[in-house]
Amino acid sequence: MPALAESRIDNPIARTVKHLGIVAGGGSLPLRLLEACDKDGIEPFIVAFDGQTDLSILRERKHMVTRLGAAGLIINTLKSHGIRDLVFIGTIRRPSLKEMRPDFRTLKFFSRLVTRAIGDDGLLKAMKNELQGEGFTLHGIQSFIHDLVAAEGPYGSRKPSAADQEDISRGLSALKTMGDLDIGQSIVVQEGLILGVEAAEGTDDLIKRCGALKRAGRGPILVKASKPGQDQNLDLPTIGPATLLAARDSGFSGIVIEAARTLLIDPQTVSELADEFGIFVAAVKV
Repeated sequence: MPALAESRIDNPIARTVKHLGIVAGGGSLPLRLLEACDKDGIEPFIVAFDGQTDLSILRERKHMVTRLGAAGLIINTLKSHGIRDLVFIGTIRRPSLKEMRPDFRTLKFFSRLVTRAIGDDGLLKAMKNELQGEGFTLHGIQSFIHDLVAAEGPYGSRKPSAADQEDISRGLSALKTMGDLDIGQSIVVQEGLILGVEAAEGTDDLIKRCGALKRAGRGPILVKASKPGQDQNLDLPTIGPATLLAARDSGFSGIVIEAARTLLIDPQTVSELADEFGIFVAAVKV
């Protein structure tokens, strides 16, 4: 297993922040960040969302639970608690405007975007600009946890074959085109055939969908990379043990991620599962 890419150890941000707003979606990363805050003496304030956040992480911590469309309330509450530094972390299902029930502040934000189609990356960058205008600074979780960023090399003992490399190159090329259009971070390739691209369903459901489409022969490969110009403090590609389980259940032969620009949850377990399942996991430079 390669050494993990450097982040928090040499990053002064985590040593200077004393109060941190955590805008928390689902998954395990919000809890990991809270544990890092406890270790480093940072006082967190959690913004949780109905139906999205694991509410068990809120126990005995300062927090608010609201809907995604309550931007005005969220901003005012964070300011009232003296929060100026923020991390957005965890999976968020992108709702419709109707589901968001947007308040006036949210509607004002979306009214400036209504004249152009916008993907997830464009939306996050627009949100970042809005928050910076309100006096907030956004950070990536890797500024506070040193062992999350994947370094170049294999995780586990297996490596891609020459035939696999052709599929990997095809996947990375297709992802570049997709990224330019702000469409997804993942693609599935099997023996030169693109089985599927990530849409709104997320990586695990993409794997499951493509597992039903796979042909006989070498199993499909998941290729996952950042979009060109993607802000490293916003929505970096992420995999972890759950990704390995989904890949095994769907008959995949490998997973390829972008080195230095992908969050890797629990790399030791990922390496162990890769060997157990006979799946290669490789971080490559893009």
